[in-house]
Amino acid sequence: MAKKPHILLIDDDQSLRRVIEYSLVENGYAVRPAATGEEGFALFQKEPFDAVITDITMPGMSGMEVLEKVRKADPGLPVIIITAYGTIESAVSAMKQGAFDYITKPFNRDELRITLDRALKMRRLEKENVRLRAEVIDRYRFDAIVGGSEKIREVIALAGRVAPSDATVLVTGESGTGKELLARGIHFSSVRSEGPFVAVNCAAIPENLIESELFGHMKGSFTGAVRDKEGKFELADGGTLFLDEIGDLRIDLQAKILRALQERTVDRVGGVKQVELDVRVIAATNRDLERDVREGKFREDLYYRLSVVILHMPPLRERKDDIPLLAEHFLKKFTRGGIATLAPEALSQLQSYGWPGNVRELENVIERASVLKRGDNVTVADLPEKIMGAGGSAEDIILNLPDDGISLEELEKTLIMKALERQKGNQTRAAEYLRITRPTLIYRMEKYGLK
Repeated sequence: MAKKPHILLIDDDQSLRRVIEYSLVENGYAVRPAATGEEGFALFQKEPFDAVITDITMPGMSGMEVLEKVRKADPGLPVIIITAYGTIESAVSAMKQGAFDYITKPFNRDELRITLDRALKMRRLEKENVRLRAEVIDRYRFDAIVGGSEKIREVIALAGRVAPSDATVLVTGESGTGKELLARGIHFSSVRSEGPFVAVNCAAIPENLIESELFGHMKGSFTGAVRDKEGKFELADGGTLFLDEIGDLRIDLQAKILRALQERTVDRVGGVKQVELDVRVIAATNRDLERDVREGKFREDLYYRLSVVILHMPPLRERKDDIPLLAEHFLKKFTRGGIATLAPEALSQLQSYGWPGNVRELENVIERASVLKRGDNVTVADLPEKIMGAGGSAEDIILNLPDDGISLEELEKTLIMKALERQKGNQTRAAEYLRITRPTLIYRMEKYGLK
């Protein structure tokens, strides 16, 4: 059963107070009545309420004083003022000081109920917004970047130091390494966290639209511009603009971005008035911008303006210690109840693979495996063929050759035994692991007397 909304009712008119109380209780509210402002505020300090209804003119503490004290203690709690016709001026003053609404005497039940329902709905929405915002901040804070390797810890530590400032940041790294996640972490760890985070993939927007998307346009400035439109820079005002794949921008647009950063203004397409901005820019690229500068493909002045602080997200192949943590994280994300586990052999294969698609590719592989798994465990059989065929090179395996030589047959026999042991005697999987056919494996097992 849903909890009844808890209402504090303050009115020195005993008859009216009882009528209102009866009406509210009849409509499903829990009501705590009080005859004076002092009594009502004392109840407010002891119990949680969802809304307050108070008369404005009372002996002792007035409704205006109740409003002031309640707003100071709980700014989001809706307060409804009851006023006589002759004190509407006071009610308007109360609205300016934060009252939700006012009702003039005499009023009917429906008027009070509708006003109270609106107030409670607003209260619920505000609480939901606070909850959702807390979830967003929790999701995108630096702790959400999974990994404990030295390289990723160094990046997060530097990002944490730069976050409180307004410095422009350039995040570099291959596709799929988590550049946008790091940018969001910087935003939500900064004083701009209450403002918007606007992300733009510069490589995904058609060339004929990118200028309008970034800087906005005025109605009639080109065919199809049927109304004024704010650009991404304006939408990010007071917050952070994340320019992903900035290395793919045309040279002429690079000049406009440089001006926006330096002047803190933008010119809409077709506009004659500059729009002032308060925006922090974080850019990202998978390109070598220093090389592009040398080759004339990227403006040198913009590069230095963007790279006040450079953060490099390492590829997954350079932080393989993080693969178990990441795999477990994604497995919980994609498995109902989060009860699935990763078999040691499967984890070994994941750590042997080169991951050209980085963390994004690992996430996709785990999602696929969580769908295809036959039981509670993700096994090697649930992994894509390219992962199953992954492994280290011979140089990775043979670290130290003895000075007095080594038996090639003994080495081959040991490798076959280890492969069979790893695959729990499954000859097909052992053959795949050794990258030979199953008949070849059986022939060599017979050759070395292995069962």
